[in-house]
Amino acid sequence: MNRSETKIRGRPKYRSSSNSRTDRSLILTHGDSDGVCSGAIAKSAYPEAEVYFTSPVGVLDDLRMAEGFRDVIICDIAIDARSCTALFNRLEELSRNTNIIYIDHHPLPDKCWDVDWLHNDLSMCASELTYKVLEDRLNSDMRRVAIYGAIGDYYDNTPSIKEWLQDWDKRSLFFQAGTLIQALIHMGRNYEFKRKLLLPLSRDTIPTEIPSVPEIAREGARAEEALRLRIKKDVTSLQNLAYVIDPKGYMSKSAIYAASYGMRGVGIAAEYREHKDVYDMSLRSRADIDLNRLLRTVALKHGGTGGGHASAAGARIPAASFVDFLQDLDAAIGAEKGKVLSVSYNG
Repeated sequence: MNRSETKIRGRPKYRSSSNSRTDRSLILTHGDSDGVCSGAIAKSAYPEAEVYFTSPVGVLDDLRMAEGFRDVIICDIAIDARSCTALFNRLEELSRNTNIIYIDHHPLPDKCWDVDWLHNDLSMCASELTYKVLEDRLNSDMRRVAIYGAIGDYYDNTPSIKEWLQDWDKRSLFFQAGTLIQALIHMGRNYEFKRKLLLPLSRDTIPTEIPSVPEIAREGARAEEALRLRIKKDVTSLQNLAYVIDPKGYMSKSAIYAASYGMRGVGIAAEYREHKDVYDMSLRSRADIDLNRLLRTVALKHGGTGGGHASAAGARIPAASFVDFLQDLDAAIGAEKGKVLSVSYNG
């Protein structure tokens, strides 16, 4: 690699080299299983590309090093409402000399863009969408990696994924996907591991043949079982949601178990970040509740950010507002449930 990097808050800090990058591509993608699979598919389409992991709140800052690349492909990065205009302006500026491809499946902010380089579809995961956008550059076997991403993001019931699954032994694919997903979750913010894993994945190497992945997945399974038992003991329930604080384990899985053992429709896992004095949260819903829409209102009211999908979302809230945020979100979920019941009854 012609670029030195040092780690800052889980993402690399970049210093540009003097070498020309006009014949090279840059991929910025999310660090979860869908993002890693999307990035692997994009890397398969653009083998010379450099790959880095980013987030909705970090992508604008990370685009500072995109100048001079021939192609910039962004995968599975939701557009943050607060930085929507600044992000658009930066991408439009880059698009004068760079081929921009922005692929995402999250709901768009109200103030967003009608541009040909944005590919947005809420009906599928980012991995499936990335494959479809870049299909002309891909071997059809890379659909298998798109299926891994779909399983990891709970989007494995779309028409295309169901059709593609007919070309494989479904049991084998779910085994490979489960191994990959468990390893990625267990490694958390270890982006160097994810970058090393992404390269063989982009060449359609099955996860169980990627060095250390099966062993890490097995460690992850043991850790998840211990986490499940902790949450069963420590979960707290409000009227409409259940939460666990600092679960010391996987956030998304913790939210699922919080909803289950708290016997509520929405589960929340919250971790305190001392350096920012905030709580980062993962939320999961098994009720007819649009978490993305509720969080965009309730989180903003408490000086935070939030959003994602209807049934799976995230939020960051200042620590001083955390308790009030939980109470207001609990009330908002109750009001939403009341509307659903009212519509059902009147129907």
